[in-house]
Amino acid sequence: MLDRRQFCLAGAGAAASLGGCRADVDTAHITGSFTGIQVERGHWMRDNLKSGRAWPAPARTFTTQVLIAGGGVAGLAAARALRLRGVDDFALLELEDTAGGNSRAGSITGLACPQGAHYLPLPGDDAPEVQDLLEELGLRTRVAGRWQYDERTLCHSPQERLFFNGEWQDGLLPVHGVGASTQAQYRRFAALVEQARHAAHWNMPVQNGRVALVQTALAAMTFVAYLDQNGLDDTYLRWYLDYCCRDDYGAGMAAVSAWAGIHYFASRHGFHAPGAESAEREGLLTWPEGNAWLARRLAAPLGERLHTGRVVLRMASTRSGVEVDAYNTATQSMERWNAAQAVVALPVFVAARVVQNPPDFLRQVAQKLAYAPWLVANIHIDQPLHDRPGAAPSWDNVLYGAGNGNGLGYVDATHQSLQTMPGPTVLSHYRALGDVLGGPADAAVGTAGRRLLLDRPWAAWRDTIVAELSTAHPDLAAKATRMDITRYGHAMAIPQPQANGQIGHWPSSNLRNALSKSERYPPRPVLAWERLRFAHADWAGYSVFEEAFTAGHAAGS
Repeated sequence: MLDRRQFCLAGAGAAASLGGCRADVDTAHITGSFTGIQVERGHWMRDNLKSGRAWPAPARTFTTQVLIAGGGVAGLAAARALRLRGVDDFALLELEDTAGGNSRAGSITGLACPQGAHYLPLPGDDAPEVQDLLEELGLRTRVAGRWQYDERTLCHSPQERLFFNGEWQDGLLPVHGVGASTQAQYRRFAALVEQARHAAHWNMPVQNGRVALVQTALAAMTFVAYLDQNGLDDTYLRWYLDYCCRDDYGAGMAAVSAWAGIHYFASRHGFHAPGAESAEREGLLTWPEGNAWLARRLAAPLGERLHTGRVVLRMASTRSGVEVDAYNTATQSMERWNAAQAVVALPVFVAARVVQNPPDFLRQVAQKLAYAPWLVANIHIDQPLHDRPGAAPSWDNVLYGAGNGNGLGYVDATHQSLQTMPGPTVLSHYRALGDVLGGPADAAVGTAGRRLLLDRPWAAWRDTIVAELSTAHPDLAAKATRMDITRYGHAMAIPQPQANGQIGHWPSSNLRNALSKSERYPPRPVLAWERLRFAHADWAGYSVFEEAFTAGHAAGS
C-alpha cells in the first residue's frame, strides 16, 4: 500500500483526471459540508477489529427473539417480513442515526433531496415481493383488471437529456450529428440484446430465477471483451454503455462482466436504436428524496424496535441462540443482545469481520468482492439556471464525457413538483469512483477511489463539481449557495467477471436449493448458517433495490 504522502501525490493526479476547477469560476461563497453518514463509525469498527484489542464488558444486556444487524433495505425488508408473520419480538441494530443504507435523504433550505439511490424501475413479475410492497404502500392498484401506478410518483416528463456537442438532446444515447457507422453499431447492439433476451430469461432480481449457460459464458468475461468480440468499437456507443455500467454498478465496462452489461438492458427495457418503433422509455418511480421515501416507510412501523447508532462488533452462534455485541454511540457503552436467531443484513465484507468463526463460504465471498465508492453532492441554487439550446430541463441531466466518465450528471430534486414556475431547487450530482486509477497495480478495484473520496477536502470536491457542471451551466457558480456531500466508501458490490462464470455469490446452486424455504418455482434462496441468516444485495453481486429487498424478505419469512 502507498504511504499517505505517496497517496496524496497520486491522488492529485487522479483528481486532475476527474476534472479540475477553472480559474474563472468563483466558488468561495458556496458553503456546505460532508453529511449523510458517519464515516468514522465504520472505521472505528474496522480499526478495533483489526487491532484485536478487547473492548469493555457489556454495560447492558437485552433479549429478543430475532436480532437484525443492519438497517439498509435488506434489513428493513426482513423486519417487514417478520411483522407480516406476526413476529413482534425483534430488534434491528443500525450503524447510522437513521435506517436506509444507500437509500437515505436530507434537505437544504427545506427542499428534500436524495443522498443516495434516487429511483426504482417499475418491477416486473420476477419481483413479486417488491410488487407486494408497492401495493401495500398504495403505489400500485388494480383498476379494471390492469395494474396502475400512482402518477404522482411516476417520473414526470421530460425524463432525461444529454449535453452533447454544445447543446441538449433528448435521451442519453448520443444521436445529434453522429454518422451512419455509429447508427449501424447502435442497431447491431440492439440486435445482440434481443438475441440474448430470447436465449435466456433475465431475472430481476436474479435470485428469483435460474441461470442459463449463455449467461454464465457472459459472466466469465468483461463487457469490453464482449464488445471487442462483436466488433462494437464506436466511440459514442462505448461512452453510453460505459455510462450505463457506472450508473448501475459504480465502475466502467472494463471492470464489470459482460453479463452485467447485458443484464442492464435485457432485464428491463431492452436497448432501442434511434428510430426503433418500440423505443419506449422505461417507467420508473421517484420522489424528491429518492428511495429514502421507501426506506422511511419501511422503518416507520418499527418504532422502538429500531436501535440506531449501534456499531455491531461481534456475532456468535451459541448453544442456546445468537450472541451479539454492539457499541452504543449515544451512551458510549457496550451492549449485549441475546436472540434465538439473527439476520445478518450487513455488507459481506463487514459480515466476515463481525461473525465469529465465519463459515468458509462467507470468507471466500468477502475475498472476491470489490466495492465501488460513490459521492453524492446536493447543490442548492437560488434561482433557475439559464439553459443551453436543445431539449428542455429534465429529471436526469447528463454531460457527455464529463469528469473522465466518473461524473454522472445530476437529477433535479424538485422535478416531481407541480409548481408552475421554476424557482430555487437542489441539483443532486452523482459520481462513481469504482475504477479510479492510482496506487499499486495489484490494489483491489475501488481502493484508489476510496482513498481519493475520503482524503480529498470538501472544498476541492466542490470546486471540481461546479467546474464540471459549468460546462453546460456557466451561471451555476453564481447561483449556487450550498453544497452538501455524502460519501460512500463501499457503496455497492461491482459485478466483476468470475472465472467459473458464476452469477452472484451464493456458495452454490445446490446450497441455494437446499436452503430454500419455499417450494414454489423458482425456489427462493435463503442463505443460512447455524442460527444466522444472511441477507444483502452483495450476495447477488450487484446492488439494486430489488435484490436487497428480496433477500431481506426471504430471510425474515
